[in-house]
Amino acid sequence: MFRLHWHVLPDDKSIWIALTNIYGIGRMRSKKILETVKIPYMTKVSALTEEDQKKISDELKNYVLESDLKREVAAAIKRLKEIKCYRGMRHNLGLPVRGQLTRKNAKTAKKLLGRSKVRPVLKK
Repeated sequence: MFRLHWHVLPDDKSIWIALTNIYGIGRMRSKKILETVKIPYMTKVSALTEEDQKKISDELKNYVLESDLKREVAAAIKRLKEIKCYRGMRHNLGLPVRGQLTRKNAKTAKKLLGRSKVRPVLKK
């Protein structure tokens, strides 16, 4: 049983997939971490030695992960909302932020908000 950042990594998975259970680590970052500590990425979590586990946990200290990363993302979104830029307004309305169309998709987001927030002109 290998614990990292309050996550128990499953023993039956490869280490490069198991590391993606931690918020802020995707597949590319996982492979990059394993390259720097010189551990083959197809190694099972159960086959890791204590030294390997220590190397991985030491390497993860170089990255912003979990709650710190969530806090940074939330602060960035809050800043966009405060300056009232286009992206901030889209975040406020709960609509797609990155240029996606809302005519055919994003129906769920619009339903959850109700008509008054998305289209105040149509309010009865």
